[in-house]
Amino acid sequence: MNKEVRVRFAPSPTGALHIGGVRTALYNYLFAKKHGGKFLLRIEDTDQTRFVPGAEDYIRETLDWVGIQPDESPWNQGENGPYRQSERKNIYMEYAWDLIEKGYAYYAFDTPDELDAMRQRLTAARVVSPQYNAITRTQMKNSLTLPEDEVKERLASGEPYVIRLKVPRKEEIRLNDMIRGWVMVHSNTLDDKVLMKSDGIPTYHLANIVDDHLMGITHVIRGEEWLPSAPLHVLLYRYLGWEDSMPQFAHLPLLLKPDGNGKLSKRDAEKHGFPIFPLNWEDPKTGEISEGFKEQGYLPEAFINFLAFLGWNPGDHREIFNLDELIEAFSVERIGKSGTKFDINKAKWFNEQYLKAKSNHDLAQYLMEDLKKEGIDILQAKAEKIVNIMKERATFPGDLWNEGRFLLIAPTGFDQKIVSKKWNEDVVTVLTTFKEKLEHFKGEFTPDAAKSMLSESAESNEIKLGKVMQAVRLAATGVGAGPDLMEIFVIIGKDELIKRIDFALNKLEVKAK
Repeated sequence: MNKEVRVRFAPSPTGALHIGGVRTALYNYLFAKKHGGKFLLRIEDTDQTRFVPGAEDYIRETLDWVGIQPDESPWNQGENGPYRQSERKNIYMEYAWDLIEKGYAYYAFDTPDELDAMRQRLTAARVVSPQYNAITRTQMKNSLTLPEDEVKERLASGEPYVIRLKVPRKEEIRLNDMIRGWVMVHSNTLDDKVLMKSDGIPTYHLANIVDDHLMGITHVIRGEEWLPSAPLHVLLYRYLGWEDSMPQFAHLPLLLKPDGNGKLSKRDAEKHGFPIFPLNWEDPKTGEISEGFKEQGYLPEAFINFLAFLGWNPGDHREIFNLDELIEAFSVERIGKSGTKFDINKAKWFNEQYLKAKSNHDLAQYLMEDLKKEGIDILQAKAEKIVNIMKERATFPGDLWNEGRFLLIAPTGFDQKIVSKKWNEDVVTVLTTFKEKLEHFKGEFTPDAAKSMLSESAESNEIKLGKVMQAVRLAATGVGAGPDLMEIFVIIGKDELIKRIDFALNKLEVKAK
């Protein structure tokens, strides 16, 4: 690629950024960095009726969290600003007028009632998709059907109007999509889209094309939902005289429901109990809070790795990639054409891999933060011992405490299923002997020392250790499964272990008889 690659992510601040939007931003970023180019962020906020307070800040915070930094944005200005469409309003009308002068657009004065009447006539005539197009425009009130003097009078009087694109009749519009190959659409299926609304604000179609051209965008990587609009955009590039510099398009596959049946939505996420937004989002109208991936305990690097694989693959068996490795491996050619099922279990798997790969020192910070909330203070060294045995069983950082609280808080009750099946006189005998050995032990309390004393306690009473092991674990932790028991003993400490055995023998003794 001789020309500098310039891509953009152009979200609208109409609510929380969906994970599909984050994936679009990620693919744009990876593509730009792979080719030594620039990644721009543009806020498309021309539709002020849908503007939601806090939505732009949410976009920025999301990109900060996942580590995607735009080279140019509203908060990191470059030479192509402003980067909010609302601050570019004075730019668009001249291009709309240019299209009118060239005969590629026209003024339309139809009232809402007249537009409704047109649609009703077409529906009554059994037209499947009633629209304002090359045929119906000839029966409507616009600068193509009205005398020139009348058009001038209407404009001079301030009568409301919109500017529509004059889509040609019976023309095949071709687009070479980087993912899908050649896409061909017949112009008869397209309507004369509004380019400028009656309030002087451009629609997405015009503003998007003008901004991409002025910002030197070379590749437009966006969601599949924009594919039906692509032929209109090709026409606009052609009519504005920019066809030679028109960016290459790539339309990304949809994110599908877990069963693969339809596009993933917020309702689907709620139904299956997983997030749809990267960060917590509070709806300013309802006050409803939707929990994000971050707040559920997903690590940003795991989240990004997971998102990258929702539609793309590296062509080999590797799955774990940091951001730099994703940049190196990424190519648009490896993006699939069909939609991708959303599998939250795969997201959890990625999180587990990244959590296990962290150092005990880093993991201890998560644990100690949770312990502070509980009013528990422990030394870094002990925290590192705890996370060392708990990380293999953790999916989220919070699991280190939630699943490992028995290491710091003695059980007050016991798993009754284990009690009824495993607690018996042999267990009482082994634990009583083990307790005595612990009380007399003077050396360094290590996993090997603990195992030796426990084994001797069973052997001296001619009891097989394997038959009582689960009940021994129960006495120390309150549950029947968990990490290596000898490691648990050492973390708990000899004195605390004696207390726990005492408590279990006293509490469960009657049930054992």
